Amino acid sequence: MVDLYLKYTGDLRCEALHGPSQSHIVTDAPVDNHGRGQAFSPTDLVGTALGACMLTVMGIAAQAHRIELTGTTAHVVKEMTQQRPRRIARLTVKLSFPSEVSQLTPESIRHELEAAAENCPVRLSLSDAVHVSVGFDWQ
Repeated sequence: MVDLYLKYTGDLRCEALHGPSQSHIVTDAPVDNHGRGQAFSPTDLVGTALGACMLTVMGIAAQAHRIELTGTTAHVVKEMTQQRPRRIARLTVKLSFPSEVSQLTPESIRHELEAAAENCPVRLSLSDAVHVSVGFDWQ
């Protein structure tokens, strides 16, 4: 269990505090939904969580094989529905591996890492109403 504390600070902004670490983030409504877009929106954080979760579980799986994934990146594109109710319609994720990681990772382990990403906790928590597509660039 993790305690998260949130406070509405006005002007469509919130502050969130992560209880265990005491780190905090600010969210802002996006420009296309009456906000200033000066920070992550709540739905941006969903896309961020998906990319971070995929990288993290791949890192866990890679550690078991003594493979270092440092430098691996995730690019997430979030698309919202055009009709009401407003919600995330699609998250497109591209995971890119540095050439040195690609060269040192056998095909069988690549498949294991890809399966880990596809089955990360955030991905499994998303409704089927959110279309998620994932691509892997092993360079």
